[in-house]
Amino acid sequence: MRILIIGNGGREHALAQTILRFHKDAEIFVAPGNAGTAQIAKNIDYEVTQVKELANWAKDNKIDLTVPGPEAALVAGVTDAFNEQGLRVFGPDKECSQFEGSKKFTKEFLVKYKVPTAAYADFSAAQPAIDTVDEFDLPIVVKADGLAAGKGVLICETREDAKKEIREIFDGKFGSAGDEIVLEEFLTGTEASLLCWVDGNTIVPLETARDYKRALDNDEGLNTGGMGGFSPNPAITPKVRENIENQVLEPIINGFKSENLDFKGILFIGLMIENDIPKVLEFNVRFGDPETQSVLPRLRTDIVEIMNACIDGRLNEIDIRWDGNPSATLIMASKGYPETSSSGDIITGLDQLSDDVIVSHGGTAKENGNIVTNGGRVLAITAVDQSIEKARATMYKEAEKIKFDGMQYRRDIASL
Repeated sequence: MRILIIGNGGREHALAQTILRFHKDAEIFVAPGNAGTAQIAKNIDYEVTQVKELANWAKDNKIDLTVPGPEAALVAGVTDAFNEQGLRVFGPDKECSQFEGSKKFTKEFLVKYKVPTAAYADFSAAQPAIDTVDEFDLPIVVKADGLAAGKGVLICETREDAKKEIREIFDGKFGSAGDEIVLEEFLTGTEASLLCWVDGNTIVPLETARDYKRALDNDEGLNTGGMGGFSPNPAITPKVRENIENQVLEPIINGFKSENLDFKGILFIGLMIENDIPKVLEFNVRFGDPETQSVLPRLRTDIVEIMNACIDGRLNEIDIRWDGNPSATLIMASKGYPETSSSGDIITGLDQLSDDVIVSHGGTAKENGNIVTNGGRVLAITAVDQSIEKARATMYKEAEKIKFDGMQYRRDIASL
């Protein structure tokens, strides 16, 4: 079996590790990959948005299955390019990828199909947005409509801050991602991440997770791509799970069918839960990072079998099983993240880690025989144990063995 994974982060390394757990003889290629994927797969030198070149390479190299990791590849139409070549690819097409590529598109869908979500307004110019700020209670959420590398969501504590951010976005702070913006009501409650397998007709949730977006302890500091997480999420009680099924998942899949959206792949639903009521914060159209690193180690059914079932529209035939033990994941980030990103700092201690943890490389590279930092979120350390407390203790104990200049991580991940 020959599998291509597109991307270069911790999510892609975790996907490769999971596939190899079920298919030890699989030949895996990662484009462009990192220092971690290079240890278990073959990295190939393509950018994630070179979708036509990747499709041609996959056809020439007889790839059996391709798994796009990052949203940029999906929004660029990687699935469409592969489908044109008659290749099997696990991920939504360009039309369905608008659910991540445009926040306005998602909000319109949610409202149309009566999925609970925050009140919002969308704008294509600064002044009308500024004039509307006073209609929202504080804090106000300001979102760039398009992809902004995880930095396009701003929580503004004052109206002056909201107006300033609106001006800066329309002045090009996030490039073309900020050609339109969405103002949103700020939701309170407990966050939850729900990844779902989707085959066009059926939607099946993976195990639940929670991630931590803020850079600093106690949920302070700037928003990031995620500084850690754990699975399962205790906020998803049986009552909440029932409400999610009836109020969120059922109307979503019915909406897909009504709009003739043949969504196949992963739908990542960001939720805020309060008083047992789930409200949708956002959609992503791919595996989350770091949720993937928390959830996939608990998977006990062949991931390739599940992906192929989604592609073929027979997800309802698969019995998906999970390890009952919880997991905890810690992200170790580079100096200056998320505002800046340090590269070239030598990482030590990786060879001292015990088998009690799984390490997924994110922003890493190989230089002069050393593994070095190569971006914001450098490593993910995941532990699975009989209790979340034990998993958390193991995760932090092993993390102390890792060293690189300017290393930063939160100390309160999975502290319930």
